[in-house]
Amino acid sequence: MTTRERCMNILHYKDTDRIPAVHFGYWGELLAEWAAEGHITPEMAKAAVRDNSPEQRVLDKIIGWDCNWYNTVGTNNGLSPRFKREVLEVLPDGSQRVLTGHGVIERYKPGVVSIPSEDDYLLKDREAFETLFKPKMEFSPERVNLEFFKKFNETREIEYPIGLHVGSLMGHIRDMTTVMGMSYLIYDEDEELFADIVDTYAEMQYKCAQAVLATGAQFDFAHYWEDICFKSGPLLSPELFDELCRKHYQKRNDLLHKHGIDIISLDCDGVTEKLIPTWLETGVNVLFPIEIGTWGDQFEPARKKYGKEILGVGGMDKTAFRKDRAAVDAELERMKRLFDMGGFIPCPDHRLMPGSKFELVQYYAEEIKKIRI
Repeated sequence: MTTRERCMNILHYKDTDRIPAVHFGYWGELLAEWAAEGHITPEMAKAAVRDNSPEQRVLDKIIGWDCNWYNTVGTNNGLSPRFKREVLEVLPDGSQRVLTGHGVIERYKPGVVSIPSEDDYLLKDREAFETLFKPKMEFSPERVNLEFFKKFNETREIEYPIGLHVGSLMGHIRDMTTVMGMSYLIYDEDEELFADIVDTYAEMQYKCAQAVLATGAQFDFAHYWEDICFKSGPLLSPELFDELCRKHYQKRNDLLHKHGIDIISLDCDGVTEKLIPTWLETGVNVLFPIEIGTWGDQFEPARKKYGKEILGVGGMDKTAFRKDRAAVDAELERMKRLFDMGGFIPCPDHRLMPGSKFELVQYYAEEIKKIRI
């Protein structure tokens, strides 16, 4: 069987010969560590950070992975054009206040590897939306490479599953406003403004997906990116999330179903449990990457609550790769138990982090492929 056949069979509750060894990419800092340790070349370390790049595929074979689940193609369905990145100020400690492509002012310190702090944001009121952002959220044919998708079925690889990336209903908007700014817009400003932002952005992304599917291009799955939760749950109330987003998920997923796509994957970090009803009831059926975090397993409780309708890719505690073989063995046992429930593909619960031991990652990739139903 091919990796594509294994993955699709598992997610359709069909027979498979074994578990595929699936991952979700690498932090660049980890690849630099592995290069310094002599496991890979510095050149590979720089290039293999890109999902499904030729260099990453070579590294996957060295380790023993079958594929990176995050194998998608898409359209220009974000702000277009993005804001021009610009250093606005250099502070006495050497840090920089930088305007990002999302219209957010972030603070960077050269040489420090971490998520930058957010100082300010441009999307604060209706005037900013109408003049600065809305023109960048409108659909235009130039957003979609029609020639690429018209030839897609003839040129696509058949060894690996490949998805159509259909965008983000709330995660991208959170990127534009910051969490604090999103909260102000929702609760303290014009009540209709935030809904107008969501509606405008969602309609553009729908038209992008519609244009791709009209070419006849075929995909194994569709994929959303959201990242709208943290360690205690959603970054906005589930009720408001449902009110703002349900109709757009429904419309977009109905389009996908019309074109034969019944596996719809969504990437959201953090504790997602309270948003699952909106996703599942509108057609999103694959949770990914199912972070373990400090809160523990999220897939088994979801399966017990929602039944076989809910599928999963992820759920393997990647921190085991920083520890020892016993920790990896414990995760392998847990992955076998979850796999036996059906409709679940084990995968590290996010990109492999610095400190992950090369030999333990190889060991996991080798052992996960030995598991049979």
